[in-house]
Amino acid sequence: MTNHQMVLTSDLARAARALTQVSPRAIAREAGLEKKQLREFEKGNQPLAAEPAASLLRALEHFGVAFIPDDEQGGYGVRRKYNAAKVRRLETWEDEGGPAFEDDI
Repeated sequence: MTNHQMVLTSDLARAARALTQVSPRAIAREAGLEKKQLREFEKGNQPLAAEPAASLLRALEHFGVAFIPDDEQGGYGVRRKYNAAKVRRLETWEDEGGPAFEDDI
């Protein structure tokens, strides 16, 4: 579920990055942020303007999380975009064909 209108809070960004299991450096690079800027936002020490926050949200979605907006049934949150069975299938597809070599294009 992509919802770029939702407000990305520091705790939500921290939880999303934990679910992705991707380094702060990679997330920051994808979002066009500095690693320190990302870490300070996650700690709640530095706010992000609207556009950098939207870029961070898109980067986290790129790495496999889905954001859940606040609604009448419960609060906002984050979860993995794919369930465990789908992840196993994706990993199998990625491993098909054997290891990549330097001469592979």
